[in-house]
Amino acid sequence: MVTLALLHTSPAHIPVFDALRDADHPGLALRHRVHEDLLARARAEGPDAVSDAVRAVLAEAADGADAVLCTCSTIGGVAESHAAATGVPVLRVDRPMAAAAVRAGPAVAVVATVASTLEPTVALVREEAVRAGRAVDIRTVLVDGAWERFEAGDRAGYLGRVADAVERVAGSVGAVLLAQASMAEAADRAPAATPVLSSPRTGLREAARLCGHTAQEPPGVPRTDHPRT
Repeated sequence: MVTLALLHTSPAHIPVFDALRDADHPGLALRHRVHEDLLARARAEGPDAVSDAVRAVLAEAADGADAVLCTCSTIGGVAESHAAATGVPVLRVDRPMAAAAVRAGPAVAVVATVASTLEPTVALVREEAVRAGRAVDIRTVLVDGAWERFEAGDRAGYLGRVADAVERVAGSVGAVLLAQASMAEAADRAPAATPVLSSPRTGLREAARLCGHTAQEPPGVPRTDHPRT
């Protein structure tokens, strides 16, 4: 059986990716690993401070897996940097989304609820812009007070604040990029004509491809990146 290991920094991501697997990738085995401490340390000390810890966690996650998907945008770049040592493909969940944002440019708004996510996400968009040979104007938006609502379990309040921030910025850019997997549902709440991109579906699709597992899209969902997923 094809197996994908997922490295999370919040248990809230597990049902999200299980549901996407059931809808798009039946038969793909998911093995979840949750390490909340990695995000806490990365926020306090910077992503590079958790490099050794991430490498150790990846080695454990990769044992018996065909690929590893890191669903945390803050430490995603660190995770990818250890791919060679891990021995299997390692993908940060937001890379396919960043590539889609570059294609939608030329101006992209990166919206985040955790400050430590902004710098690595902006760096990723720049990397994808260089790869695509495109010039992209990147703007950043930190949604004040949203993460505190997430930590308190107020998901509706969290998503509402994100959706409000998206609506305010959407008219001035070619695409809005939701920097964290936890923000994905806000894409459907934001009444904006501008594409609002989130990472879970496209990230899982690419990770499944790296495993050699073919995506099976539900009826009505195109195989290309969907602007609200």
